[in-house]
Amino acid sequence: MTKIDFYLVKGNELLFACRLIALIYRRSHKIHVLSPNIEYAKALDEKLWDYSEDSFIPHSLKEHKLSTPIKICTEADLPEHKDVFVNLSGSTPNFFSRFDRVAEVVPEKESDRSAARKAYSFYKDRGYDVKYHKISRKSR
Repeated sequence: MTKIDFYLVKGNELLFACRLIALIYRRSHKIHVLSPNIEYAKALDEKLWDYSEDSFIPHSLKEHKLSTPIKICTEADLPEHKDVFVNLSGSTPNFFSRFDRVAEVVPEKESDRSAARKAYSFYKDRGYDVKYHKISRKSR
């Protein structure tokens, strides 16, 4: 059964997403990232290029049709693997259960958390193992 982790981010959500993606990648996983829109996907793409000075994080926007272990996608894109799904979209796509792991990034701003609360309830109601992590600025 898919394991699901929620990460409540204090601070810059985009930077945390880069950190999370880099950590997952360094553990030899393929990653499907779902962005809320193309603008956010492009911002994440740009940030990942200069995120780490000491290592390269191989990624691409799905529209570029490159073979990379990290694909940044939009709502309409279906995953190419079953490894890790990083959800930044604010919605729960129907394909989430095909992954071994799901990472839900929860924004710091209270008014932006309602989608995360719905997703948390959705997963729990269906019997998924859900873990919740508070990420402080100091631990990032």
